[in-house]
Amino acid sequence: MEEFLLKNYIFLTKLVEGIAAIIGLICYKKYRNTYQKYFIWFLVYIIIFDYIGSYTIYVAKYEFLKPIKEALKGTLLEKNYWVYTSFWSIGSILFFAFYYLRVITNRYFRQIIYYAAILFFLCSTVYIFLNITAFFKAAIPFIKVSGATVIFMCVIFYFIELLKSDEVLTFYKSLNFYISSTIFIWWLVTTPVVFFEIYFSSADWNFIFLKGQIFLSMNMFMYLTFSFALLWCKPQND
Repeated sequence: MEEFLLKNYIFLTKLVEGIAAIIGLICYKKYRNTYQKYFIWFLVYIIIFDYIGSYTIYVAKYEFLKPIKEALKGTLLEKNYWVYTSFWSIGSILFFAFYYLRVITNRYFRQIIYYAAILFFLCSTVYIFLNITAFFKAAIPFIKVSGATVIFMCVIFYFIELLKSDEVLTFYKSLNFYISSTIFIWWLVTTPVVFFEIYFSSADWNFIFLKGQIFLSMNMFMYLTFSFALLWCKPQND
């Protein structure tokens, strides 16, 4: 099982990402007149940045890219942490803040999300500027935890509004419900892993396998849930 995971982690992750994006595009007509179309755009965005972030794999795998691999060796771009920190740890948080500003109607909640997103972006930018080497060499716990806090805030506000509205009677047909539940679980499970990133090396294969199992299971859960929700749910307007 561990050997299978090690060999197929990237393929399986990209597979479920692709399934979610393709289903989103197939269902785009259903959601095109709603703010939920932005979520489909986000799924396509994930595919694009994930392929960009996989440049370290390409240069290691393909012989004709060997000159690029040699050129990157010893530079800040040798590892791809900067891509995932920029486009996922920061980019996805800003997207979900933007998305929930359209989902949530309570003015007070919306203001909190708006200013929390701005504060998160500014603090992340300053932290990266002050720790530029760490930005290129490893995942940054501060950004990961701060981002998770913004996600939890958005989801909690959404559930508070849901419980106070008539929508709670048909929550199982709401795309927002599935998105909220899924990202809450994903960030809750994966965020603590970043604190053990120091063990992510060939010296500790047990941690490598554990991290792979956690992220693969959470990624498959998240993207397959998104795929189901896009097909099952009804569009909602602003």
